[in-house]
Amino acid sequence: MILLTRLGGPVFALNQDLIERADCTPDTVITLVDGTKYVVCESLPDLVELVREFRATVIGRAQELDRNATQASHLSPVEQGGTVVPLHRRER
Repeated sequence: MILLTRLGGPVFALNQDLIERADCTPDTVITLVDGTKYVVCESLPDLVELVREFRATVIGRAQELDRNATQASHLSPVEQGGTVVPLHRRER
């Protein structure tokens, strides 16, 4: 989510994936996919940059998690900090 400032109002968080379009009329008007409109203080270029930064952060975090998972997959359960509990075979 990105933080934006309503025109003449408080800061709020907006799910950027719900943005259909943004217009500069001259205030920045954000239209969501459901038709909801928000007028915000941020300029159109600033809004675009906020969305880019957020998405770059998400991609970076996903790559970090993937890298950590790959490194951990090469370790045994004990090396990963877990314990091995032997299971007994069931008799039929």
